[in-house]
Amino acid sequence: MGVGRPARNLEEFGANMGALAQANAPRACHAIDPRPTDVYITSWAKSGTTLTQQMFHQLRMIHATGALDMDFPDISGVVPWEDTASILDLDMTADQRAAPRGFKSHREYERLPAGSRYVVTLRDPHETYVSMHRFFDGWHIEKGAFSLEDFMPLWMGGGPGGCDYATHLLSWYARLEEEDSLVVTYRWAVKNKPAMIRAMGRLIGIEPGEETVQMVMDATSREFMHAHKDRFDDGLICAVMEEMLGIPANSDSTKVQAKGSDAAVLPASVREAIDAMWAERVEPVTGHADFASLAAEVDARIA
Repeated sequence: MGVGRPARNLEEFGANMGALAQANAPRACHAIDPRPTDVYITSWAKSGTTLTQQMFHQLRMIHATGALDMDFPDISGVVPWEDTASILDLDMTADQRAAPRGFKSHREYERLPAGSRYVVTLRDPHETYVSMHRFFDGWHIEKGAFSLEDFMPLWMGGGPGGCDYATHLLSWYARLEEEDSLVVTYRWAVKNKPAMIRAMGRLIGIEPGEETVQMVMDATSREFMHAHKDRFDDGLICAVMEEMLGIPANSDSTKVQAKGSDAAVLPASVREAIDAMWAERVEPVTGHADFASLAAEVDARIA
C-alpha cells in the first residue's frame, strides 16, 4: 500500500497517508464517548503536545499511585489520540490507567466535545515550522526530499485531524478567560514548570504537593524525556507504517530532540509567508502584530 517508502513529493505523501488511514475499518470504540471529567491535551502540531501529555500522565499517576509510570511503549498509548484510533485499533471508550481520562488532539475548540477540560500550549509559528520539518524529514518524507521552502503545504495541514495554525490559535485565544481551558505559551510552560504543573493540577482536580511537583518536573525535563525518547517517538504508528507502507520503524522520529528548534534557519520566503498569514488572519482579531506580542498578553494572565 502507498508507495512502499518515505514520500519524495506531495503526491507520494498523500498516497502514503491515504493508505495508512485504511489500516483498520472504523469501529464504534474508535470514537470518544465524552465524559465531563475528560481532559484534552490539544496544542497545535509541534507546540508542546508531547510535553503536556507526559506532564498530565505523570501528574495523575503520581496522585493515584505515588510513583511515576513509564511502563508504556509510547505516550500516545496512555494519552491516546482519537485521530489515530482506527489506525492503531485503540479503544477510546475505555477507562485509562488513572483518572481523569486524557486525550491528545491538535484540534480547535469547536471540533472537540464541549463540557470537558482543555490544555493548550501556544508556540511561535516559525518555530513550529522548523520543528515539524525536523520531525517529518527522514521518516514520513525521504531525508532531504523536502526543503524548508517545499514544506509549506505539509505545515499548513497541522497533523492528522488538525487544522491550520491560525484557526487553532484564534479558537483558543478566544478561550483565555474560560475556567475549563488552560491556555499558556509553550515557552512559559517550560520556563515556569512548577506553576504549569500546579495550574494543570487545578484544572484536572489534583492539588499536587511539593514532592509531586518535583517528580513531575524531573519526568518532564528535556534530559529525562530524551533519555526515554523511545516512549515519545510515535512507536505505535511507526510499527504500522513499517508493516503497511514499508517505511522503516528505526527512523529517528522522536519528538524529543537534544536541542530545541531554531527559527533562525527559516528562509526569508517562508518567514514572509508565515508573517503574511499572521497579518491577514491573526492580527485583525487579536490586535497583536506578531507572536511575541500575543505571548506577552497570554503569559501576563497566568504569571
